[in-house]
Order: sequence, then C-alpha cells, then structure tokens
Amino acid sequence: MARPARDNPTLPADVYARLHAQFRWCVPARFNIAEVCVRRWAARPATAHEPAIIEDGPDQRQPRRFTCGELAAEANRLSHALRLLGVQRGDRVAIVLPQRFETAVAYMAVLQMGAVAVPLSQLFGPEALEYRLQDSAAAVALVDEVTGPGVQAVRARCPALRHVVGLTGAFDTDVLDWPGARDGLRRRFDLVDTAADDPAVLIYTSGTTGNPKGALIPHRALIGNLSGFVCSQNWFGFDPFDARRRSDAVFWSPADWAWTGGLMDALLPTLYFGRPIVAWRGRFDPIEAFALLQRHRVTHTFLFPTALKAMMKAEPQPRRRWRLRLQAIMSAGEAVGDAVFAWCRDELGVTVNEMFGQTEINYVVGNCARLWPARPGSMGRAYPGHRVALLDEAGQPVPPGTVGEVAVHRRDVHGDPDPVFFLGYWGNEAATRAKFTGDPADSWCRTGDLAVQDADGYLWYQGRADDVFKSAGYRIGPGEIENCLVKHPAVANAAVVPKPDAERGAVVKAYVVLAPAWAERRARCADPAAEFDPALVAELQQHVRGRLAPYEYPKEIEFIDALPMTTTGKVQRRVLRLQEEARARERAGAVAGA
Repeated sequence: MARPARDNPTLPADVYARLHAQFRWCVPARFNIAEVCVRRWAARPATAHEPAIIEDGPDQRQPRRFTCGELAAEANRLSHALRLLGVQRGDRVAIVLPQRFETAVAYMAVLQMGAVAVPLSQLFGPEALEYRLQDSAAAVALVDEVTGPGVQAVRARCPALRHVVGLTGAFDTDVLDWPGARDGLRRRFDLVDTAADDPAVLIYTSGTTGNPKGALIPHRALIGNLSGFVCSQNWFGFDPFDARRRSDAVFWSPADWAWTGGLMDALLPTLYFGRPIVAWRGRFDPIEAFALLQRHRVTHTFLFPTALKAMMKAEPQPRRRWRLRLQAIMSAGEAVGDAVFAWCRDELGVTVNEMFGQTEINYVVGNCARLWPARPGSMGRAYPGHRVALLDEAGQPVPPGTVGEVAVHRRDVHGDPDPVFFLGYWGNEAATRAKFTGDPADSWCRTGDLAVQDADGYLWYQGRADDVFKSAGYRIGPGEIENCLVKHPAVANAAVVPKPDAERGAVVKAYVVLAPAWAERRARCADPAAEFDPALVAELQQHVRGRLAPYEYPKEIEFIDALPMTTTGKVQRRVLRLQEEARARERAGAVAGA
C-alpha cells in the first residue's frame, strides 16, 4: 500500500488511484480479535504498562486509567469464569454494558475463548432486550448495576439464558457476583485457536425497517475495517507503517460500544493500534463533550451528525472557550450536511471525514482529508480494498449522475476476497440471499441506500430507498431538505417524511426540533400554536424555498421535542411516516363518518 508523505501536504493528484491499485489485503488463516487488540500488547514489556482504557464519568471524582496488562489479566480471569459456567466455543454471550473498562474486558474475554459476543445497548427496553436474547439464544449475559435489572426482568422468557453475571455493583442472589469471584481465578488464559472466518460478534441491525436482524461478523472483519479507519482518522497516530508502538493519539466517541459504530469504528480499531480510548459512562451532552475532549487531550473522534449538530448549536465558536487538540473527526449514520461540515472546518479547525457503512459491511466508503479532498455533502469514495458501485433495480451499474443503490462487491479490484463482509444473518438464510445480487461467490451486496456518483467517483447520499418518496411526480430525498432546515438558527434537528395527500400523492412534511433559545421563546408564549408557530413556519418555509427547488419546501411543519432515534443515532423516519399514514386514515374515517 502506498504510504502518504507525512511532511508534504501536497500529494500527487492520482494518489487515490494509486492507493487502490497498490493496496492488497493480508488476512491470515488463523486470526483472533482479542489477540491483536490486547494480548499482543500485554505480552510485550515495553507496552504492557501503557494505557488502554481511560474511564471517566459524572459519578467519578477522577478518571481511571487501565493498562494493556490490566485489561488482558481481567479478560483472562473472566474467560476462566465463563468456562466454569459452561460457555463453549461458538456459544453466544450477551454483553449488556455501557462504555466502561468492564465492557472492554467482556469483549476480550468472550472473543479469546472462541465464543460469540452479542452486544446489547443499555438503552434497550424490555421488548428489544427480550427479542435479541431469545433470537441469539445467548447462554450468559454480562451486566452492570444499571443494565442488570432490565435483563432480570425478561430472563424468565429467555429459556437459553442460563446465567446472568454482574460485573459491577450489588445484585440479588440470581445474579452471579463477579467482583466476589474474580480473585480466585488465574490471570493467564490460553487463547483458543480461531480461524479468520470464525464468528466473533452477533450484532443486530438498527431496525429502521421491521424487526432487527442479527448479522454474524467474523474475526477477519476487523481487518476489513482498518483501511477505512486509518483513512478517516487522517492517518495521524494510526500509521500502519510506523514501527513505533505509541503516538500521542487518544480516541473518544459517544457511540455506544454495543453497536457497530462504537465497537468496530472506535473501540476495536483503537485497541488494535495500541492507542488509549476514553470510556465515558455518562449520557451525551454537547458542553460535556467539549470538556471531555479538552480534559483528555483527545486527538481523534467519531461524532455522529446529531452530536455535531448539538455541539454546533451549543458552542458556535468553541475555540474561544476550549483548548482542543483534534486532528481528525469521522462522522457517519446520517449525512453531515454542508452547514456542519463548514462549522467543523472553520470553528474546530478539522475537515470532517464522512463515512458510510453498514452493520453487515462496515467502513467501505468515506473521505480522508489528508489523502484526497473532501467535498462538502459527499459521503466520499470507496476506501482502499473495497469495490463499490451504484446499481439499478436489475443489478446493473448506473452511469455517473444517476441515482442507484450503493453496493459492495465480495472481491476487490484484484479479485481477492474482501474481509469486511459478514457471514450472514443469524437463522435467516432467505434474508442473507436477498442481500446479494449475482453468484454467491462473485456477487454484489446491496445496502438499501441510494446515492449519485459524480465523474470523480464521489458518492452523494440520497437517502434510504424506503425514505425517498414522490410528491406530484417529483422524487424527494429528505436529506437535502433536512440539511437546509438545520442551517436556520431556530432548528436543532429535522426529519422530512411524506404526508399522504389525495391530489399530489404526498406532500413534504418536516418535523422540527427547536434550538434551545427558540424552544424557550416558544415556551413563553401563552398560546404558541397561535402566536409563535405560524410566523416561524412561514419563515422556515421561505428559508427552504429560497435555497432548494420549489417542490422541495415543506408544505407542513410540526414542532416536536425530540425525533425518534435508533440506539445508533439514526433518525427513524419510518416511525414518523407511519404516524402520518395513521393520521391520514383517521381523517378519511372522520370524513366518511360525517
């Protein structure tokens, strides 16, 4: 792989093409994530005492630093405990924990014994927990004092769940007490020999459409993520050619370690490169985020667009107040939009690198401001090692300038297998087959996301295939309208969906979350619906009408306190769309009754 010049910011115009042409995957037949992320660093005297996890939280007086050696030793003890509980190779172990040291311990303990980690978010309600525990047939659940009660509440309806282990806090007698048992277990554990193709993680899709599906991720998928991770973090601090063990890189992201963005885009690749990652145990707050970046001298981060929007609204000029050391920002999950892009560049001094991926095939498209120029609003280009195209409904590539579905080929430009691919959907062969177009060994994996490709290979996101709708014959993508609305100072966030309409088929409707100052002004109105809303609605409509096509401005705007979100930070437009359809049926019923 071509290495960029560290000291010369002026790179050849064809560097992107050269990277793809020279890049070759190197996937060993035997590979284990825990070995490369922790065990190898703990085994070296020079790195065993270096920090791996920096734990911080609103309930802590001082941050706690845990070394690579401590992480490995605790993981070894927990592996012995899980083996005593009957966990065998291939068994599923649920990890229901927030960002904290014990969460990293849990992943390493499960992976090094050849079992399969099942990440479950601390934000899941009882139905979401029960569904995933039942579907995965998890044998053991690892919890803390916050998540334990939720798991206990559904445990009786999950017959495969034999044990619940409390890694922290005090529990009742039905939960095994890990702090009381750990001291009697050995600090050494023999790594189970795993193939690169063996399953490592069973992680559930965000469920924006229908029930979530369990994507079975192999150990080799970490390798498939690394080219995108290195590029999106601008190479600094994560240089695969650098023989030095350490740099000044410190990583933090508010992304939950129970979803792909937190696990595969933050925790695992950071540990793979032997750099420390901050584990923040509190909820996301934009001001606290700036304080955290300053306190821990964070250099690299993944901040999803909703987080960046909140930070932009809270601190329009952050460098007047905060001393930041940021070298790279990656963002994913939704389109950033040019307003946030410009704020990151002008006010944070960092060009945000947008990235696109899925649970099934992660980190495949994105930007790298150091190696090729980022274009505001673009999701980027295929990262080295990934072969990406836009397909029509028949599975054929579309020409530049035409909307198509983003797809990733099983083989790279050299014909070698791309290691980023998932193994399949857990217990759902039909869904696995439907995900691919063409021969199974030589096929395209379809993402369900629409984009347009320009002449230089940059992709421009058009939305989920099921989010795009037609109004009076015009094809409407919500992302551009939402981005335009967020540029208005009154708008903190927005979601655009179709509202059924007898004449046009649908009209554009926007759900708007007001920025704090505007929300306070609205709250002070005696009758906000009469005194405040019409004027602002008209102002926002004119704001969009003056910037986009006439048919794109929202004919109706509704103010709400918060948008429905998945646990991965994506707006659930489907929830709002179904709400509009239900309201339309109610209106039709009322007219018929009259």
